[in-house]
Amino acid sequence: MKFVRTSFAAAAALALAAPVFAQPATWDVDSAHSASQFAVKHLMVSTVRGQFGKTAGSIQWDGQDYKTVAAEATIDATTIDTREPKRNEHLKSADFFDVEKFPTITFKSKKIEPASGGGFRVTGDLTMKGVTKEVVLDVEPLRPQIKDQRGTATIPMRAAMMPWRLSRPRAERWVS
Repeated sequence: MKFVRTSFAAAAALALAAPVFAQPATWDVDSAHSASQFAVKHLMVSTVRGQFGKTAGSIQWDGQDYKTVAAEATIDATTIDTREPKRNEHLKSADFFDVEKFPTITFKSKKIEPASGGGFRVTGDLTMKGVTKEVVLDVEPLRPQIKDQRGTATIPMRAAMMPWRLSRPRAERWVS
């Protein structure tokens, strides 16, 4: 399975690339504007896409040093949706996510370090189905601000995480 979009990485990118904030702060993931999505190759022919309906999380930062960033995210695995009810039920079963025993997927950061090109590498623990593995989120640098007609900033962000059998995922979030 392959995560395509996740709001956590976008929030991490915002926190990491926003040195203008001088006071310690906590940002909560905006679940109304965030999504945890995935894409999976099916029989090497087609790609099945889906998403988890509920994602929560937060980023804490002292406003001075990116090394002080602490990020956490929780995905409600019971909200998986692939637009096919029978497949959804199978994915919720013990064959895959076993949501009766393990209703959430969690990430907790452990280390933040700069990466080439101005991005960051966020190392942390990802827990799925009761198994915790260390993963690295590659957070791309923010693009320049773009002002819309209301005067707010729209910032695209992407990140990648590589746990278990989840390969080459990407994440993107638009913040306005």
